[in-house]
Amino acid sequence: MSFWNKLSKPFFVMAPMADVTDVAFRALVATRGKPDVFWTEFVSADGLYHTREIQKMPDTENPLMRDLAFEESQRPIVAQIFSSKPEMITYATKLVDELGFDGIDLNMGCPDRSIEKQYAGAALVKNPALAVELIRAAQEASSLPVSVKTRIGYNKESLDEWLTALLEANPAAISLHLRTRKEMSLVPADWELMKKAVAIRNKINPNVLLIGNGDVRNLEDGRAKVAESGCDGMMLGRAMFGNPWVFAGRKNNETPLAEKLAALLELAYGFEKISPPKNFAILKKHIKAFVSGFSGAADLRARLMQAENANEIEKVVLDTINSYS
Repeated sequence: MSFWNKLSKPFFVMAPMADVTDVAFRALVATRGKPDVFWTEFVSADGLYHTREIQKMPDTENPLMRDLAFEESQRPIVAQIFSSKPEMITYATKLVDELGFDGIDLNMGCPDRSIEKQYAGAALVKNPALAVELIRAAQEASSLPVSVKTRIGYNKESLDEWLTALLEANPAAISLHLRTRKEMSLVPADWELMKKAVAIRNKINPNVLLIGNGDVRNLEDGRAKVAESGCDGMMLGRAMFGNPWVFAGRKNNETPLAEKLAALLELAYGFEKISPPKNFAILKKHIKAFVSGFSGAADLRARLMQAENANEIEKVVLDTINSYS
């Protein structure tokens, strides 16, 4: 029995987001209200093989291995990988198992063109046979539960064909972003289609957990969407931005500014500890999220954006907190 079977419903999980859900951000969330499941950023299975086996790059210098770092407080944790090659999925799954992860997730929804050129990510929606082959490769490579994150279709909704194929491969869970690849995030998520997905799941393979994804604002909103659609859990992505308390049930406008700035500072110092180092400029997306929606936000945000390290962020934060006290 995997951790998936032990979750109480409805459950709430962290979306895998590139340059967001790194070990530092997960640590911040873990101390403010843990999700039921953590996710890593997505990692290239092909890249893992190339850098470790071909280039012989030490793990301490390998940025891809950095993206698979986690702390014990971040369990259960799922590593998300992508590839269009079964042998690469096999390699990465075995590696993830050795690293001690609780599960592995196959990305079959990323719309990035560089990923699609590798016939991976959302491109797999157009190739269900290959998608099934990849799932089975992961299932055979280890005893880890295998899940999939995907979309409702490519150019148009195709749940009857696409979701059916995935369900027949018997993954532990499917996270369904309720937009097509063509829609990107330019239109509202179509939650009416989750009802259709649940009906297909119940008919084809009722043992597979269905997780909804797209425009879930907070836990209250997520619970309402679960009740209306019948899915098993919710995946929160953008709702985490600037609100590491979201899984504790706190809404974004319920946190005092001083508490937000303290969290941002903690994140900055945690970010600097990531090894090999990441570009500090990545933190700017978090600055924008934490510092918005109040009088003087634009000026404070501009000052924080100029910071080049955590010490400089601390100076601005302390000045700001002192001015409000």
